[in-house]
Amino acid sequence: MSTRDEYVRKMHSLLDKGNAEIDALAARMEHAEAGARDAYQKQIATLRTQQDEARTRLESLRTASEGAWQDMKAGVELAWDAIGEALESARSRLGNK
Repeated sequence: MSTRDEYVRKMHSLLDKGNAEIDALAARMEHAEAGARDAYQKQIATLRTQQDEARTRLESLRTASEGAWQDMKAGVELAWDAIGEALESARSRLGNK
């Protein structure tokens, strides 16, 4: 298995874990006060959009030429970092660390 395949598999695993965290946050959001729910829903929608964008970048990386995938890796990692920060923010707002 190539290094790229291993990287893609690792990132897919991280994105799957992130998706599970988003699902857990969405479940917790249901217990939030009605006034706060709208803000949480927007934040969760943003997280799902970021997940979709990261998956799209990862798919592009997977199909890129051997030389280009290393350059594209930075974009995937930036997308993952943004998801991680947004997840941390959502956990803080919901009071669940």
